[in-house]
Amino acid sequence: MHHHRTSRRTLLTATAAVAAAVATAPVAVADTSSANDRPQGHLKRLISRMSLEEKVGQLFVMRVYGHSATAPDQVDIDLNLKEMGVRTAAELIAKYHVGGIIYFVWAHNTRSPHQIADLSNGIQEAGLAQPTPLPLLISTDQEHGAVARVGRPATLMPGAMALGAGGSRSDAREAARISGAELAAMGIVQNYAPVADVNVNPANPVIGVRSFGSDPQAVAELVAAQVKGYQGAGVAATSKHFPGHGDTKTDSHYGLPTIDHTAEQWERLDAPPFRAAIAAGIDSIMTAHILVPALDPAEDPATLSRPILTGVLRERLGYDGVVVTDALDMAGVREKYGDDRVPVLALLAGCDQLLNPPNLPVAWNAVLKAVRDGEVSMARVDESLLRILRLKEKLGLLRDPYVSHRGVDRTVGIRPHLATADRIAGETTTLLSNKSRLLPLSRRRHRKILVVGADPASPSGTTGPPTTVLADALTELGFTVTKLPTGTAPTPAKISEAVTAADGMDAVIVGTYNVSATSTQRTLVGALGATGVPVVTVAIRNPYDIAQLSGFTASLATYSWTDVELRAAARVIAGRTDPEGRLPVPVQRADDPTEVLHPVGYGLTY
Repeated sequence: MHHHRTSRRTLLTATAAVAAAVATAPVAVADTSSANDRPQGHLKRLISRMSLEEKVGQLFVMRVYGHSATAPDQVDIDLNLKEMGVRTAAELIAKYHVGGIIYFVWAHNTRSPHQIADLSNGIQEAGLAQPTPLPLLISTDQEHGAVARVGRPATLMPGAMALGAGGSRSDAREAARISGAELAAMGIVQNYAPVADVNVNPANPVIGVRSFGSDPQAVAELVAAQVKGYQGAGVAATSKHFPGHGDTKTDSHYGLPTIDHTAEQWERLDAPPFRAAIAAGIDSIMTAHILVPALDPAEDPATLSRPILTGVLRERLGYDGVVVTDALDMAGVREKYGDDRVPVLALLAGCDQLLNPPNLPVAWNAVLKAVRDGEVSMARVDESLLRILRLKEKLGLLRDPYVSHRGVDRTVGIRPHLATADRIAGETTTLLSNKSRLLPLSRRRHRKILVVGADPASPSGTTGPPTTVLADALTELGFTVTKLPTGTAPTPAKISEAVTAADGMDAVIVGTYNVSATSTQRTLVGALGATGVPVVTVAIRNPYDIAQLSGFTASLATYSWTDVELRAAARVIAGRTDPEGRLPVPVQRADDPTEVLHPVGYGLTY
C-alpha cells in the first residue's frame, strides 16, 4: 500500500481546500435539492470553484488498465495509450478529472484483495492531487453468481436467482452486507448490484440467472433487502437496468432490444423492484439500452430518453439519487447516434454518471462543447455534479477515501463470511426430479460416481472448473469419483468416451449449461441414460435445462457454476443437506412453451 504519511498529507490538503471553498466561494449553483436533504451549501461552494473541465470530468466513470495507479505492466500502459492517450490511472485522472473508475477482471484491476486496495488508494491519491482535490467513486459489477469481478480469496455468494430460489430476505440482505463490507475494505464504494430486472422471458440472453426471478413482488422484496445490505455496509448499491431488461430476446451488448410491454404491464411487471429500491433508499440506479415504446414512442434507448429517465424515474417515481448509464461502449446505445452524441443526449435525458464510453477524448470533448455551445446548460451539469458529490460525501470519501491492509485482512474472505456463503447456498439448491427416490446417493450403493459436463469459464477467473469442483466435493463426502469434462457442445467422440467411462459406475452426474433444442448436451444425457446407469443432471446456469432433457433419473438446479453453489449441490446429492430451493421462475415445456412443466415455487425435498 502506498505511504500513509503522503496520503494523509494529501488528504489534509484536500480537506483544507474544501474548507476554503466553503468559507470563501460564492454560491453559483441552482438549488436542486429536495426538501429532506441535508444542507448542501458547502458542496455548492465546492462546485463553484471548479473549472468546466473539472465539472465535465466528474460526470465520467472510466475503465483503466492495470493493477497499479502509477506503475502498471507495460501491456496495460500500451492499452491505456491506445484507448485513452494516457499511460496510467493517475494520468487519466490528472488529464480528464474523471469522477469514477470501474474495475474489470480483463483490465487487470482485480488480481488480489491487497492489490485492489493498493490500486484504490493510488486512484484516490491521484484524485486528491488535482487542482480541486476530489476523491473518486470506484465501482464494479459484483452481482455474484454469473457476474463477479472480484474473485477468491474474497467471499463469493450465491447469485440473484439462487437467492430467489432460497426465498429468504434475511439471507439476501446478509449476502449483500458481507459482500459490501469486503468491497468497501478494498476501496470499492459503488457496486452495480442488485439486478432489479424481472426475468419473465426464459429466452433472455443477457439477464437470466442475474435476476431474482419472474415474480415482481418477490423480486422487489429481495432487491430492497440487498439495497439495505450493501448500503448498511457503506457501499452505494445500484439497481439495474431501468426501466427493466427482463423481457427481451436481444442482448443490449450487441443490439438494441425492444420491450413491448404496455404502460400497464410495465407498471405491474417491471416497476415494482425499482419502486422498492427507491423506497429502501437506493443510492444509484443504472439505465438500460432498450426501447420501451409504451414509455417513449420516439424510439430512443432508455439511456437517452428524457421521457423515461426524467418523466418516469425522476418525476413519477420521485427518485432524486444518482442515475448512471449502462456502459456506453455497448452496441445498444450506439446504433442510432455517434459516440460524440451519446454522452450529451444521456445528460439531457437525465443521467448523472456517464459510464465507460468507448472513446473518452471524444465523449469528454463532446460534453465540453455542448456546454460551451449552450446545448447543455451549466445548471444541468451542476445538478448532476451535486448528486455525485452528495453521494461521495455520504460514503465518507470527502472525509477519508483510503483503506488499509489491516482492514483487508480483517474483512475479506474471512472464515465467518465463507461459512455464511456456504450456509446460504445450502438453502438454494432446487430438486426438480427424483425418480425412484434415487437421491440422496448412498455411499454404500452408489460409491463409484462419474462426473461429466460443461466447464464454462469462471466469472471472476478464480473458481471452477465445475466438473472438478463437483468431483472434489463428492470425493470429500466419501465417494469414489472419476471426472470427464465434456464441454458445452460435446462431440460424438466425447459422448462415446463418456458412455465408455460410465461402464461399471453406480451413478453419473452431468453438469448441463443452458441446453437448447439443438444442443448436443441433450445427446450426451440421453446416451448416458441408455447405459442403465442412473443419471443425475445438474443445471449449472439456467434452470430451464430439464425441459430439453430425457434419460435422467434425477435433476437439480444450482443457478450458477461458481464453487459455493456447486459444493451445495454436492451436499444435497450426498444427503448431507436437504434440497430447500424453490423455482423462482417457471420452467416451460420444450415441445409446447405455452404449457408449464414446473411452476414458480416448485421444488422437491427428501
